[in-house]
Amino acid sequence: MIIVTGGTGFIGSAFVWKLNQEGIDDIIIVDRLGTKDKWKNLVNRRFAEFIHKDDFLKMVCEDRIPFDVTAIIHMGACSSTTERDADYLWQNNYVYTRNLAQWAIKRGIRFIYASSAATYGDGSQGFSDDHDKIEALQPINMYGYSKQVFDLWVLKNSLEGKISGIKFFNVFGPNEYHKEDMTSVIFKAFHQINQTGKVKLFKSYKPEYQDGGQLRDFVYVKDCINTMWWLLQHPSANGIFNLGTGKARSWNDLIGSVFAALGKKTNIEYIEMPEGLRNQYQYFTEAKMAKLQAAGCPVSFSSLEDSVRDYVVSYLQNTDQHLGK
Repeated sequence: MIIVTGGTGFIGSAFVWKLNQEGIDDIIIVDRLGTKDKWKNLVNRRFAEFIHKDDFLKMVCEDRIPFDVTAIIHMGACSSTTERDADYLWQNNYVYTRNLAQWAIKRGIRFIYASSAATYGDGSQGFSDDHDKIEALQPINMYGYSKQVFDLWVLKNSLEGKISGIKFFNVFGPNEYHKEDMTSVIFKAFHQINQTGKVKLFKSYKPEYQDGGQLRDFVYVKDCINTMWWLLQHPSANGIFNLGTGKARSWNDLIGSVFAALGKKTNIEYIEMPEGLRNQYQYFTEAKMAKLQAAGCPVSFSSLEDSVRDYVVSYLQNTDQHLGK
C-alpha cells in the first residue's frame, strides 16, 4: 500500500494520477478536504481509502496502521507563503512531517517528502542543494522556514541517506485550481486574458531587470511527478534534491506562452508592486539540478512553451480541467 499525504492537493493528486497511469490503485489518500474544491481532484482517481490527516497521524503515533505500507509520499502541508499562523505551520509542516518520517524510517518504509525552493529565501545564498550549504539558508517567510527546519532535522540526524526530500520550484499545471491566491500565474493569466484581453505584471524595481524580466524556474507538474515516480522506483536515491527545469525564464516569456497557446497577440500591462512586497520580492530563481542528475535520474523537462500549451489546450480550455482517468 502506498500512502500519499496531501493526496487531494495539487502535486499529491497529480502523483495519484501517475500511480493510476502505472496501474497502481492500492493507495491510501491522506488529507483534509475542508470547504474548498479539493475533492474535485479525487473524482477521476482510483484509490483504496481516504483518511483524514488528523486521524492518520493518530494512527501513526499509536502504531496501529492496519495495512502493509510500502511507501509514504508526503506532500501534505500548508503551502501558503502568506500564512501568518506560525504555530500552525510549525505543527502542520514540521512536527507532522517529523512524526511520519520517524515512523517510516523505523520500519524501513520508503519516505519521500516535499521541501520547497522557498527555503532559499531571497536567493542571496544561491540555489545549490548541496547538503553542506543548506544550514546557511535564510527563508523570508514562515512557510519556507517550516520546510527548512525539517531539512535541517534530516541532516542533523544523519538521515539524508535514508529518505528523499524534494525542493520544488515554481510548479504549475492541472489540479491546482483550489489554491485560490496561490494558483500559478498561468492559471490567473488565462482568466485575465479571457476577461480583459490583457495580463497585468509587476514592474521591475531593479535596473538590471526590465519590466516583466524577473526570472523564475517554472516547472510543469507532469515533469515533477515523473521525477517523483523515478525516486519511488529507486529507493537508494536519497538526499535533498532540487526539482526545477534548471533554466530560469522571465515572466514575459511565461505570459507570451499563454497568449501563444490561445492564438492571441501578447498584451501586457505593467503595474506598481505593493510597497510591502518590494523588499522581499525574488527577482531570480533557478534550480541547480546536478545532484539529481548525478543520482541517475533520467527525467527530461518540457520546454516552457510546450508545457504551457499542454496546460492551456488540454486542461484550461476543457470542461473537465482535471487530470483524467
